[in-house]
Amino acid sequence: MPTRAAGPFDVKLTPQPLFDTSADALLGRFSLDKTFHGDLEATSKGEMLSAQTDTKGSAGYVALEKVSGALHGRTGTFVLMHVGVMHRGTPSLSVQVVPDSGTEQLAGLLGTMNIIIESGKHSYTFDYSLSQES
Repeated sequence: MPTRAAGPFDVKLTPQPLFDTSADALLGRFSLDKTFHGDLEATSKGEMLSAQTDTKGSAGYVALEKVSGALHGRTGTFVLMHVGVMHRGTPSLSVQVVPDSGTEQLAGLLGTMNIIIESGKHSYTFDYSLSQES
């Protein structure tokens, strides 16, 4: 049975140059800096690629971020993978732990994070399990 962690987080997105400078202006690249609070006391650094379309309310993004800190007191690192789609204003987001990315006391971590944005504030719920198998 999964365990749930929850709390607020702060995020800073910084635009970065695209590798392909001839790419369409609808593409974007960003660095991610996050600080998690609550049951996950951690920081993360990551990269995000995004695409907008000519259709209002349609876009997509992918991101990877390495999280370092403590989850319910267990220390280590793990990687989160994001896949987000906005289809004409209807959002869909999946944020999952990359399997076997957990280290130290977080080895064997699996889980799914839900990101909540209300009144400009960010928070998360994180349903996870820790396997002792390697």
